[in-house]
Amino acid sequence: MRTGDLRVLGGVCLLVFAAACGEDGIDSNEAARRCYLGLDPSIPQSLQLGFDGFNSASSANIAPQMAAGAATGSLTITGQVDQGASDNKGMRLYVGMVDYSAGPFTVVVNEDEEVEVNLTYATSDVQVEQPYLHLSLRNIPNGTFTGELTGTYRVRGDLEADVTLDLMMTGNLMDAGGGMVGRVPGSTTITGTATSGDGLYDVSLTL
Repeated sequence: MRTGDLRVLGGVCLLVFAAACGEDGIDSNEAARRCYLGLDPSIPQSLQLGFDGFNSASSANIAPQMAAGAATGSLTITGQVDQGASDNKGMRLYVGMVDYSAGPFTVVVNEDEEVEVNLTYATSDVQVEQPYLHLSLRNIPNGTFTGELTGTYRVRGDLEADVTLDLMMTGNLMDAGGGMVGRVPGSTTITGTATSGDGLYDVSLTL
């Protein structure tokens, strides 16, 4: 269940979006929510690519793990993972985006009107300036994990702004076979905030 549903049930004026989302009559918290919602599909993608890198790693540095946005662009996970015999390991990963978009999504303006929003995302080209995904795995392969995703994404399209995520996550691990480790579907809880300009959106979802 995703509480960050793409259908916004509020009385919001339908006006042209502007930089920083503050001078066009759109509530800044609503603008922050829209900035996050276009990014929402990248969260499970980032986690999956992180686990793919962990499972395929032959050294601390993982090979770049890449996926396409549903509409345009790409998402790439790089970084390091722990090696060795311990059943407790960590991942220190970076999220890179180039022209990433999952495509348009619909926002309800009022009972009679909807608006389609289309956003594209990018991050810095410098790895250490990209959003940081840190995961701690305990009691591999059937234990638990915790993690954080923090950092800033540039937004363009119907909104021109930055959105900064500060997310915490917990979930269960499973033996994915062949010595690989995966997430138990439906067990990952993600909470935190998405901030854009003066706006704040509380994120709460389960994957």
